[in-house]
Amino acid sequence: QVQVVESGGGLVQAGGSLTLSCVAPPIIFSVATVGWFRQALGKERELVASVTYGGSTNYAESVKGRFTISRDNAKSTVYLQMNSLTPEDTAVYYCNARLSPTQNYWGRGTQVTVSS
Repeated sequence: QVQVVESGGGLVQAGGSLTLSCVAPPIIFSVATVGWFRQALGKERELVASVTYGGSTNYAESVKGRFTISRDNAKSTVYLQMNSLTPEDTAVYYCNARLSPTQNYWGRGTQVTVSS
């Protein structure tokens, strides 16, 4: 079973920063587009940012200029650097490794809570 594991969530004050990490098996990571999604209480899951195996990135409008996604292929790890956090960023953050529309691997999520 493919394991995608997130870490780095926690409680932070508004204006603060957090860095999330996502580790996937190398055989998956080396070819996958990896994305960070989030789901706030009572809301649908939404894409926050993604990075292809070639390094192309994509961001939700709400996080542009504040969040940065990057990948370390040697460590099979994708990072999400989150700056200038607001209470609206509070959510469970999920990592997704996508090989194709039918091959998606999800982590269990990590909670990010931003206090005002």
